[in-house]
Amino acid sequence: MGGNFGPTEQLLWPISVFSGIIMCKIVYEITGQISLSCFKGYNKLTKSQKIEWNNRGFSTFHSIVAAAVSFYLLVLSDTFKDENPGGLVVNRKSILSDAMFGISLGYFLTDMAMILWLFPSLGGKEYILHHGISMYSILMSLISGQAHIYILMVLFSEITTPFVNLRWYLDIAGQKSSTLYIYNGVAMFVGWLVARIILFIYFFTHLYLHFDQVKTIFPLGYYSLLIGPCMLAVLNVVWFKKILRGMIKTISRKRHEQ
Repeated sequence: MGGNFGPTEQLLWPISVFSGIIMCKIVYEITGQISLSCFKGYNKLTKSQKIEWNNRGFSTFHSIVAAAVSFYLLVLSDTFKDENPGGLVVNRKSILSDAMFGISLGYFLTDMAMILWLFPSLGGKEYILHHGISMYSILMSLISGQAHIYILMVLFSEITTPFVNLRWYLDIAGQKSSTLYIYNGVAMFVGWLVARIILFIYFFTHLYLHFDQVKTIFPLGYYSLLIGPCMLAVLNVVWFKKILRGMIKTISRKRHEQ
């Protein structure tokens, strides 16, 4: 570990982390400006609600960027394909994956700072645990240059964030009884099932099938790769149960109203 810090990385990593932080700041401000002009109820929100409203704006933006980059690298490019003669899949990386990890670190640092600053209004202990594991895993992979494929799989699961945030927006806007709220709830359930349950099953299957390569990862990274995703998987299952209960409750209430 540590041999991955060449001239390119010395420039790319700080710039990408800083870019992630600046991205959060810019999108935070833009979200506030757009909401002020497009949503009449924005001005009626409390100060803490406005902060969370804008915070969810940049978390949505990051999730879309992270999911798009992860999808490209994992599915569309040849970087991590087994037939690619580029050495062990656990040792493969690219400038794009390095940059994305840096941007994500910047995002998680910004979001964590806001969560701790306003604790617990932006999220409870489970959010701190989620962000802590995410930052630790990304940093280890970035520094070592190993296991990029697995970090990208986990980053792709951020694709569920827009549905979670839209649910909160609709709730705050008093639209819990709207058709959009129900459709979004179903989409959130399906998205979570695919990106945070089925994808994690694929993650562990891939890990098992490539375990001879996984064992070549430096010791701390090896054990972190075995433990960290398991903790995230448990969180995903806990949240999935809550989403399922919420969806059933909302659909049942809608039927009774009809």
